[in-house]
Amino acid sequence: MNNFARRLTQVERHLEAQRLDAFIVTHLANIRYLCGFSGSSGVLAFSGGERRFFTDGRYTEQARTEVQGAPVRVSSLPPLVHAAQWIAGREKRSRSVSRTGIEAEHATLAMQTRFVSELQRTVPRSRFRIIQTTGAVEQFRIRKDAEEIKRIRKAADLASSIFPGVIRALDPRITENDLAAELEHLARRAGAEKMSFETIVAAGRHSALPHARPTRERVGRGFVVLDYGVILGGYCSDMTRTVYAGRADKKAREVYSAVLEAQLAGVSAVGPGVKAQDVDAAARKVLRKHKLDKYFTHSLGHGVGIEIHEAPRLAKGQTQRLEAGMVITIEPGVYIPGKGGVRIEDMVLVTDTGHEVLTPTPKELLLR
Repeated sequence: MNNFARRLTQVERHLEAQRLDAFIVTHLANIRYLCGFSGSSGVLAFSGGERRFFTDGRYTEQARTEVQGAPVRVSSLPPLVHAAQWIAGREKRSRSVSRTGIEAEHATLAMQTRFVSELQRTVPRSRFRIIQTTGAVEQFRIRKDAEEIKRIRKAADLASSIFPGVIRALDPRITENDLAAELEHLARRAGAEKMSFETIVAAGRHSALPHARPTRERVGRGFVVLDYGVILGGYCSDMTRTVYAGRADKKAREVYSAVLEAQLAGVSAVGPGVKAQDVDAAARKVLRKHKLDKYFTHSLGHGVGIEIHEAPRLAKGQTQRLEAGMVITIEPGVYIPGKGGVRIEDMVLVTDTGHEVLTPTPKELLLR
């Protein structure tokens, strides 16, 4: 059984356990995970033990090449409408009230209304119920299989491979925007399909903004946060390194050292069975010791896979236990308003016996 067949079967078993007679998948990341389609328009439908993939004419050849485990249906109708008609035709023959699941987190109200409207053209409203599901597919995506880990590892290696080139381009006279452009150019030249998210290059006082956008201001002197990732084989990478442009004073070195200590503590805490909040607490404890915890204003990390932000979330109150096969980020930061900030981030694989850091880039403070 290939990976797609196994994933489809897992979902079908879940639908049976939830007593769902039909189910439509509209979230493109979930569709790619289940059947391999990487386009921008499609719906994967389940009904009575059968599956169909619906798309439009732009993706006729791509769908027939990529989609596995479900017959492809191409129509001039919107995929959601075509899927609704297929399900309605099957539910019309049912003698009981049919339960149809729809991804509540991803299907807009307009989409849900259109879907119900199409069903009602064939099946009386009293003959079906719409069940809003949460995490029906994501619960399986949280643990990566061997092929997914292989792709994530390659994406992480590619992102790390361009880092020396980025450092060579870093100069006090270059703008944040130009440095971001050079970084993304290097990534494309190295084979990246695209960036995982909008590249962050934040220098000087901008480095105190966790999600700063590159500006046309020059890098100048001070901390420079480089947060970026690439997509390769459909899977994301994510890494952050902070360098110092110029000569770092004692205070700057102390802040960097504290963040690195916290990052290493977070990584060390990762293992199967550990609660997500306990990994966050391990890093936060170090920053508290250095009286810098008030400057750490976001969660410690998140899952990474087909999407850049996936479950689990590593933060206070998150009681989910880590499991082998999860790929997470460990990214503590200290952001001092008006002065600057430091963030260090690795991707970490949870293994049967502990963890493996997937980001090979060194973490000692670099001075430019």
